Amino acid sequence: MLELDAVQTLAFAGLALFLGYALCRAIPPLARYNLPAPVVGGLVVALAVLAARSHDVTLFTLDTSLQTPLMIAFFTTIGANASVALLRASGRQVVVFLLLATAFAVVQNLLGMAVAVGFGLHPLFGVLAGSTTLTGGPATGLAFAPLFEQAGVSGAESIAVASAMAGIVCGGLIGGPVTTLLIRRHKLHGGVRVGAPYESAAEPAGAHDTPDLPTREFDALKSIVVILVAMWAGAGVSAGLSAAGLTLPAYVGAMLVGALIRYVDDRTGLIRLPVATTDLIGNVCLSLFLAVALMNLKLWELAGLAAPLLVNLTLQVALVAVFCGVVFRVMGRDYDAAVMGGGFIGFMLGTTANAMAVMRTLVERYGMAPRAFLVAPLVGAFFIDFSNALIITGFINLWD
Repeated sequence: MLELDAVQTLAFAGLALFLGYALCRAIPPLARYNLPAPVVGGLVVALAVLAARSHDVTLFTLDTSLQTPLMIAFFTTIGANASVALLRASGRQVVVFLLLATAFAVVQNLLGMAVAVGFGLHPLFGVLAGSTTLTGGPATGLAFAPLFEQAGVSGAESIAVASAMAGIVCGGLIGGPVTTLLIRRHKLHGGVRVGAPYESAAEPAGAHDTPDLPTREFDALKSIVVILVAMWAGAGVSAGLSAAGLTLPAYVGAMLVGALIRYVDDRTGLIRLPVATTDLIGNVCLSLFLAVALMNLKLWELAGLAAPLLVNLTLQVALVAVFCGVVFRVMGRDYDAAVMGGGFIGFMLGTTANAMAVMRTLVERYGMAPRAFLVAPLVGAFFIDFSNALIITGFINLWD
């Protein structure tokens, strides 16, 4: 049996991560449905552990002490890139779309709780299989898993991954067809078709320009130091909130401090924190965090939970398909609103990558939808993480 320390565990996670990338390239459906490479690679390792365990063999032990810092660093970058100025500049549509997504996240949890009670499970099982993993994706599910375990939901990490992965697949499968029905039914069309439509509206103009080496190094250093300072200060904020009796995930304080730093920077220009560089660092931390977390999964804890997970997912998919019509009507009943509906399905059942993939497929066929590519990425990539964290925390604290 291998006994891996923290650095060796992280190195092993890196190997699992690149295994995931290789599998996503080699197996087209994995890429088609936007399954995250770290999740794919980590699950392969977890399945190998499960197979060995069935023969009473332990392959390795992991030191996961770096898992939490990686997770906190990722969510800190979400806060640091959630610009209030960007929200204001994007107008009323972003606010309305965010309110719709926030309301739907609450409904996801209520439906999940009803399914859980129907199967005789802890009601918070429904919250974990609701907005925590469907709107939040695997990262949020794994981040909140310890709190669900404390509240009485056993096997929370395994449930989180199973629910998130199934949601990602379903979001990729149904987003396009449901939106296509809307477009055809209302005889909508966009502008000129494009082969490689839009980059995320969250990135400022010139984000992909290549600066010189000293500038890149200085930008990277600024981002890393800001992330570390936010994590340092955020630990104190989280401790204060916990002392006040609030049950919160470890990352909330750092994410709030990151958002405060972004707000001050937007007002003063003191740091000029680069969005693209901060986002890149966050994505690296997220990939390694997911790989470590997935490798350490105890998949045998899912025994007996397949039926409630399947029923919950079926009902959630039907609900979001119906709600897509509400999004279409509220957002303007035009072509852009229909494409936004496809993006809504994508990130309410998986990730922003899912949403972008669905919308890109639609505009390549029916024409450009510039408003949709402004609104959906901003809400899916940044602002919904804040409101969803508050929703999940509220459900956990109310039930406790």
